[in-house]
Amino acid sequence: MQKIKLLLVDDDRELTALLAEYLIFEGLSITIADNADQALIYLKAKNAFDIAIFDIMMPGKSGLELLQELRPAITLPVIMLTGKGDDIDRIVGLEMGADDYMAKPCNPRELLARIRAVLRRATTVNKTATANHDIQLMGVTLRPALRQVQVADTLLDLTSTEFNVLHQLMLAPGTVVTKSDLTEKVLHRPLTAYDRSIDVHLSRVRQKLALVIKDQDLIKTVRGEGYLFILDQQSGPAELSNV
Repeated sequence: MQKIKLLLVDDDRELTALLAEYLIFEGLSITIADNADQALIYLKAKNAFDIAIFDIMMPGKSGLELLQELRPAITLPVIMLTGKGDDIDRIVGLEMGADDYMAKPCNPRELLARIRAVLRRATTVNKTATANHDIQLMGVTLRPALRQVQVADTLLDLTSTEFNVLHQLMLAPGTVVTKSDLTEKVLHRPLTAYDRSIDVHLSRVRQKLALVIKDQDLIKTVRGEGYLFILDQQSGPAELSNV
């Protein structure tokens, strides 16, 4: 079985040594960078990483700045490490294209579970993509085999998670998909209290669609239930809201 190749970017050498020791024991291949500039050297040298972990708070360039520099040109899955309780950093990280987050100090076993979950949802989609047909709705074409979303002549720059969110909604147009279902199908974990990860990813999808489709919001929020991708006849019923 091929080893998972992980890039770990954190200036806390004691923590990286602890995490690396555990992850290597579990069969992963680990490359450690002490700062964002060193990480960029590894990434631009075409190292074939499967996933990366960025600490948000680092001297010099922060993990958020590193992520911003990479997206959307590099679609490598990224997990952000945040200071405990730093909700703003967590939300900003998700908005900028992170696939998941964990608060520090983190449990190595839980981190490994998160790594596998992020990679599982990417590989699961890739394995089944060729069996899925293209979806064309409301001027949006979603191509699972190519992992592309096109509106007119414009290709949208979506992260892997954003693509998966939109894919789930377009598989059931005109039908409410609950936040719980989206969280389980896209993030592969149960929805918990105060968990707004799916909301943040979905907000980013809306923003990117709105850059091209300026006169209509194709994704609606059904208060207390979930989200739906509209059909022509569902352009604005009273119970729907963009909140």
